[in-house]
Amino acid sequence: MSNKRLVIGDVHGHYDALSGLFENIAPDQNDEIYFLGDLIDRGPQSSQVVEFVIKNNYNCILGNHEIMLLDALGKGQLNHQAFQGWLQNGGNATVMSYGHKMPPLEHIEWMKNLPLYFDLDNYWLVHAGVDPSLPLLQQSADEFCWIRREFHGSVTPFFQNKTIIIGHTITFTFNGLKPGQLAKGNGWIGIDTGVYHHEQGWLTALDLNDSMVYQVNSFGKNFRKMPLDKAVNSIDTRKLFGRQKVLF
Repeated sequence: MSNKRLVIGDVHGHYDALSGLFENIAPDQNDEIYFLGDLIDRGPQSSQVVEFVIKNNYNCILGNHEIMLLDALGKGQLNHQAFQGWLQNGGNATVMSYGHKMPPLEHIEWMKNLPLYFDLDNYWLVHAGVDPSLPLLQQSADEFCWIRREFHGSVTPFFQNKTIIIGHTITFTFNGLKPGQLAKGNGWIGIDTGVYHHEQGWLTALDLNDSMVYQVNSFGKNFRKMPLDKAVNSIDTRKLFGRQKVLF
């Protein structure tokens, strides 16, 4: 049996769904595990998710929700304006998961040191995407963790020999995609299947080695497994989003 290279979409504090995913996939110490960021916020168990990833020394990149936490708490003193913005975008659930306290310094320092992307030869992992109009070396967390329309709507793949794997944008917000489907654009695949959202509720892991998709639903706790070509649907770059509001 070949080793796995598992990429896991935005967990958003849903530790129970993450545990269900790991119980069903049963990765071993020879498998590679990568998280696409946004471990925290919105769901009820952010502290447990962060502790799980740290304890197991899993690979993780920086997401925009970690950035919001760091803007609020990561500079040695509370930034009140950033703190209120973070709370309103799911941070309140994170504070509650830490026992109505701020995250410990150990967790904050760990987030500060998260990389912005992973280059895995034929795959390139990043939270949100890239700016197709800029060289890679001119881009920063502003692009890698926040971008949407410019990247999703690009008609030319950014890399000629790599597929970009992203989270950040819930896939069913793309026009024509159903809950649980992965999104396929020009040179990229999106795997944030909205674990916290009442209309979706799926947490997704993609095995890059055998192109297999694993999903657990955070509401029904049911598990499913399917080949990537059965799980993915191409987006229409001319009309990107079918939902009025794209959630951050």
